[in-house]
Amino acid sequence: MKRLARLAGCLICAVVVVSIFSFDCRAEIFKYVDRDGVIHYTNAPTYGESTPVKLPPLTIENFRKYFPANVYQYRSLSLAPLANQKEYDTYIQMTCKSYGIDCNLVKAVIRAESGYNARAVSPKGAMGLMQLMPGTSRDMGVSNPFDPGQNIEGGVKYLRMMMDRFRNNLHLALAAYNAGPEAVDKYGGIPPYNETQVYVRTVMDLYKRIK
Repeated sequence: MKRLARLAGCLICAVVVVSIFSFDCRAEIFKYVDRDGVIHYTNAPTYGESTPVKLPPLTIENFRKYFPANVYQYRSLSLAPLANQKEYDTYIQMTCKSYGIDCNLVKAVIRAESGYNARAVSPKGAMGLMQLMPGTSRDMGVSNPFDPGQNIEGGVKYLRMMMDRFRNNLHLALAAYNAGPEAVDKYGGIPPYNETQVYVRTVMDLYKRIK
């Protein structure tokens, strides 16, 4: 009986895992406000705090229409100082100067990507402060993505490439950083992926608030 119970448990776990990884990346996005006034984004309607509002797919054309600067506020990520954050300022400043990228933009990307955790590894295999995929690390000449200096160098270099490719369109460059430039080309704008749409909103909001 115990063996049967363990087998049943394994089957249930397998079903859950398959369900998670078969999630449609083009899922609808909903927004709701919690009791503290913080705005949240989710791929499933959430009740209890406020009635969720279905959001339109994010494109360059409707970004300002639906999320004007004076209305749109994504406040789920705090700007409170994070552990070891100051340790990376020198790397960020030197690298950004070399590639002509705003330091605050890179800080926003790092905060959104890893929360300044140089040892972070995502379920997809992205590594380090700027969450470089193995292929990106190789292309950018990064031999050790967990080395802060190398990781920031590779991430900023890749972000510069995306900015150049999409003619300094920041929204498209960020979307390409997250989903890959091929996906941006395929859809002619920010891809309709839940993760990418929320990522662009998050980084843009952080970028506006970081000083």
